[in-house]
Amino acid sequence: MAAREHIERRPAMFMQVAQRVADDIRRGRYQADDVLPSESQMVEMYGVGKHTVRAAVAELRRMGLVESRQGKGTIVLATGGALPVTSVDRAIHRSTKGSWSLPTTDAAEAPAVSRTTLDGPPALLLDQQDQDAISVDRMLHDPTTGARMAHRVLIPLATAAEVPTLAEQPDAEVAELYQQLADAGLSLEFTERVTARTPYPDERTALGLSDASPLLITYRVTTDADQGRPLLCEELKAPADTCQLAFTVTPTKPPAKRAPRRRSERFS
Repeated sequence: MAAREHIERRPAMFMQVAQRVADDIRRGRYQADDVLPSESQMVEMYGVGKHTVRAAVAELRRMGLVESRQGKGTIVLATGGALPVTSVDRAIHRSTKGSWSLPTTDAAEAPAVSRTTLDGPPALLLDQQDQDAISVDRMLHDPTTGARMAHRVLIPLATAAEVPTLAEQPDAEVAELYQQLADAGLSLEFTERVTARTPYPDERTALGLSDASPLLITYRVTTDADQGRPLLCEELKAPADTCQLAFTVTPTKPPAKRAPRRRSERFS
């Protein structure tokens, strides 16, 4: 059998350019508040295409080393590695009296309500592939930083049939939707999953993203704790280079370990 040869895979070209510039920043070639070379200059400097340069600059923003300013170019940050400027609090609070509350985020426009057919990750998380649901879409924004986020609530018609008040005003605040589920006698628990990908063209336009800016996506599923049935799915899309997600983590008891069966029991 032939010996296995080690093949070293080089990082993508845009990552090589980003790392080269990052090293230059850390070594002091570019100081805080300096303007990086223009896109055309970087194309010439590194012998790459403009799309590679744009992706490299987006990666530098994600690393917290630079920021892009309209009319000024790409500016080196003084902190050189600061966290993104918009913190998105994903906490859920419930008072001793049973009322629900969530951190508030300003809406950029009125919510849009429509009927949709579930597919993709929400359908899998809700176990409702190709089933109908009510979709409530909101565009959110941080007035301090200008970051834009897209928020969607998906209410399966099966859930709306069980709790009819959800269909009467699906665009109510999310905390109110939780309250309606709780008032119907359901015990709620929540699971959040976070992923990331390159945004689609319509997402770039809606959120004001650059071509290579990555997109954070969270899926929060509200479940009936007693039966393990998914009830609602919330999808939040946020630009990864300007946003960070903050979660409150509550310790839980580890699952009980099952005692090993005796040998005689295993083979009886």
